[in-house]
Amino acid sequence: MRDRNPLAGRLAVVTGAARGVGAAVARELAHRGVRVALLGREGETLELVARTLETEAHCFEVDVTNDAAMERVAAEVSARLGRPSIVVANAGVAEGGPFVTSDPVSWRRVVEVNLVGSAVTARAFLPGLLTTHGYLLQIASTASFGAAPMMSAYCASKAGVESLAQSLRAELAHRRVEVGIAYLSWTGTDMIRDADRYDVLRELRGHMPPPARRVHPVEQVAGWLVRGIERRSPTVYAPPWLRLAQPVRPFLPQVVTWVSRRQLPRLEERARFEATGLLGAGGQAARRASGQGGDRSGRHARP
Repeated sequence: MRDRNPLAGRLAVVTGAARGVGAAVARELAHRGVRVALLGREGETLELVARTLETEAHCFEVDVTNDAAMERVAAEVSARLGRPSIVVANAGVAEGGPFVTSDPVSWRRVVEVNLVGSAVTARAFLPGLLTTHGYLLQIASTASFGAAPMMSAYCASKAGVESLAQSLRAELAHRRVEVGIAYLSWTGTDMIRDADRYDVLRELRGHMPPPARRVHPVEQVAGWLVRGIERRSPTVYAPPWLRLAQPVRPFLPQVVTWVSRRQLPRLEERARFEATGLLGAGGQAARRASGQGGDRSGRHARP
């Protein structure tokens, strides 16, 4: 049975686990027999996710950008549950709109959660992964290499996490810790649904080639990610065809600029370009957390 299910009995830490990709990955891991520590800003929502899991689950309400709080959570996870062999750095938020009129606080919060939060997560949990010779999966995006207009904070942060993960991969390879990067396209989360309320963001996605603008169900994306975790893959593509875009990465900025130069004036005639603020329910939680220190660590356990 162990050979058929290599993840059974292991411990995984998933950040941003209250909803969306994080919650779906936690469910898929639990379905494969993995014990899960769920981290996020919203304790009650984490509890609801934990009750849906098939294995032991513990919740920790924490801001991933808070170094001291994350260190405390990592110590508590280790003391109560053992050292994790899987860490999924998934917590992320987004905002849209013109950079020049963007709210500096919201813009900075996107970078703090997506990039700084990923670094804080790695720093807190790498001691455990070094002990278990585990696997860190960094959730990135097609925005890591295909920067889009009106999404400057998100694209900058996702390019940053890609470089962070590549650096850690080289640094940790000789210590038998594997680091993977997951490149996600459009995924059916509340963040995307919220973005689609804004005409310009919806139209920009609509002008992408049909395969590139498709929104994929979050459960399907979680399945791709967990298969990558099973294989300790250096790269995971969701959907898998995205790997075909890697050879043409150097040309994508020119293509995006060419399309934007032609489409944005037309879109500007039809709709007012406006800053969205942080998108989705996860973004609202990040907005409440912005500027607030501390953490509240709680749990829900299922034996």
